Amino acid sequence: MKWWKQKRREPPAPVVQVRRSEGHPFGVLDRYVPLRAGEIALYRAIREGVPIVDAAIWKLTRLCGGVGVRCENRQAQAGLEEFFRTVDVGWGQRGVQAFLDRYLDDLFTCGHALGEVVLTGDGKDIAALLCADPEQVEVKLGDSPLDFRLCRAGTGDNRELPWQDLLLFTPFQPTGDAPCGVSLLRSMPFMAGILLKIFQATGQNWERAGSLRFAVVCRPGEGEEAFAQERCGLLAQEWSTAMQAGREGSVRDFVAVGDVDIKVIGADSQILDSEIPVRQILEQLVARTGIPPFMLGLSWSSTERMSAQQADMLTSEVSAIRRCVEPALCRAAELWLRLHGFGEKAEIVWDDINLQDIVEEARAELYRAQAEKLRREA
Repeated sequence: MKWWKQKRREPPAPVVQVRRSEGHPFGVLDRYVPLRAGEIALYRAIREGVPIVDAAIWKLTRLCGGVGVRCENRQAQAGLEEFFRTVDVGWGQRGVQAFLDRYLDDLFTCGHALGEVVLTGDGKDIAALLCADPEQVEVKLGDSPLDFRLCRAGTGDNRELPWQDLLLFTPFQPTGDAPCGVSLLRSMPFMAGILLKIFQATGQNWERAGSLRFAVVCRPGEGEEAFAQERCGLLAQEWSTAMQAGREGSVRDFVAVGDVDIKVIGADSQILDSEIPVRQILEQLVARTGIPPFMLGLSWSSTERMSAQQADMLTSEVSAIRRCVEPALCRAAELWLRLHGFGEKAEIVWDDINLQDIVEEARAELYRAQAEKLRREA
């Protein structure tokens, strides 16, 4: 009988575990798992939460600008330049440069960019050049690395999008495990999460220090224990009245009799110095973008001039990004040529990247002129 009762013993009640809801507003950075799904939302949260990352992407986008086109046929050249200058790119904007700005923004943030060439109703001209949300498509790999198809995301049946020739797709820094490209922000979630925790804690500390809370302690003397509760209630009422008068802009004194001690809650706690850890984290984030710190408003060195080595490195970074998006622009330009009966090839022309000091450039030009004069006289 005892054995049967032991077998019927009730199991222990389950423990309910509730996730804490408080935290900084970009809590997705704490729950980051490096899987393929959901990364784009994570990267956009980083841009929203860390302004210096957002500024770096915009600066890279502007540095990569200045696009033009060239072909051998003069008649086609005039029409092609007009197309690059006036093509509709949506949202009240015109020109391939406006299309390129958003295309690069998606490329840096999402790791790949998606565009679409929209034809007119009769199919004889290009009506618009639009950017699409990279989250709308998935890539279906073929039998060879040269064969891939774009499919609509979320359908579950890998349904290919029609008119693949009208879609523009560019991966950013593709790798062996990520042939569709990786985001510029791929290595930032961990560091950005720490940075936002520091900022959140700093904000809470200043909220505590700025909105003072007081502890009023009343110690009754000998023989006053019987009236301690009544006296504490009177002190609390008078203290609340004095604080309310201060909020309304008037000055009111608080007078108490006896041993009354008033302290600010948390005034003795020390606020941690965040300058060094924040700088160390920002150094990691800025190094990933390849932009000199002073271009982002960070004064980390005694000089504010860009050295020749920094200019060369940034120029090579911008040139590499331009080479990445050039095939998509060439496809749009050559499609326009074919639709208008021209068989020429299009060549994308970029503006020169000028990062040097104007004074130094003028001095170098003077030295070159002097050297040329000496060679002619010799």
